[in-house]
Amino acid sequence: MAFNGTLEMKTSREFKVCGAIGPCASLGKKSPSVAENIIGQGDTCAWRMCGVEPATTLAFFFEIVNQHSQPIPPGQLWYVQFVTTYQHASGQHRLRVTTVGQNWVDGADTPSLAMGFDQEAAAAVMARYAVQKTEAEEAFDILRWLDRMLIRLCAKFADYRKDDPNSFQLSPHFSIYPQFMFHLRRSPFLQVFNSSPDESAFHRGVILRESVTNCLIMIQPTLLAYGFQGPPAPVLLDATSIQPDRILLLDTYFQVVIFHGDTISAWRQQGYQNQPEHDNFRNLLQAPQDDAALIMSDRFPFPRYIDCDQRSSQARVLLSKVNPSVTHTSGGDGYGGMSGEIIKTDDVSLQVFEDHLKKLAVQSQ
Repeated sequence: MAFNGTLEMKTSREFKVCGAIGPCASLGKKSPSVAENIIGQGDTCAWRMCGVEPATTLAFFFEIVNQHSQPIPPGQLWYVQFVTTYQHASGQHRLRVTTVGQNWVDGADTPSLAMGFDQEAAAAVMARYAVQKTEAEEAFDILRWLDRMLIRLCAKFADYRKDDPNSFQLSPHFSIYPQFMFHLRRSPFLQVFNSSPDESAFHRGVILRESVTNCLIMIQPTLLAYGFQGPPAPVLLDATSIQPDRILLLDTYFQVVIFHGDTISAWRQQGYQNQPEHDNFRNLLQAPQDDAALIMSDRFPFPRYIDCDQRSSQARVLLSKVNPSVTHTSGGDGYGGMSGEIIKTDDVSLQVFEDHLKKLAVQSQ
């Protein structure tokens, strides 16, 4: 832990800082690096951070200045400098200066821009921006805003022929970003149904301060499958991943869920794990519990631990997170022809979401 932290930012003249979103407060310090447009804690170049942990992360937003009157030549060096001061837990006062620099790229040079796009960091930044907007805007308007931003991004960087959705293709630098946005729209940060105001405020407060890796777990939970076919392996966060002969380990950051399929739970209830000749089954039951304990050992705040069987009441936690590729209205199988748990919901699946995205992104207008 560190205490009494302050962070001051200095930028080159090509752009200015609009503000910061995270566990900080404005110090109201003016400088040439301050932009008129305000996002989050803005109208300042310095912020106060009362408590700082190793995973504490801030998101900064910038705007380009004089882009039309004085075009910036490509290749010109720009920089951002962070000056951080804090008091260490040992009592020492420390100063850290971090300078980031890069060559300027013209906005029309989309291949170079695409090479520098970090879709994981972008998903975390968009999630924070959306959570910040919930303080003054309705969730419906924020969802429409997220959709528009995603469509504009895909229309600019995807490869396609006008008015031909089948020709739409995203490069690997953008391929999973729509998937992040799909799960963000369904997350408890924007969907407050069945959540108390305290729960919503808690979830939103945590995502504003955690690292990119932890934010991605909150946006799109991780899912591990355990079975007799091989070692544990990550599987799609999809209804087709729910199989009767599998054990699933779901990590949503706020909950850790061990989900037993129908066959596995039936064998466990019959006590096969207590018989010497079924050592493999006993080890299979123990493996996800060990991994869950490892996940929760260094997680703060401590997640809720759920151990449930398929079709039990607590199974709804996992069912609410997976992509509903198999529903009571769709019929047939999900992705890859695999059957899975039928999700009783009216939400669209990821496939339908991406089909609509392709259709809107390739429109001529």
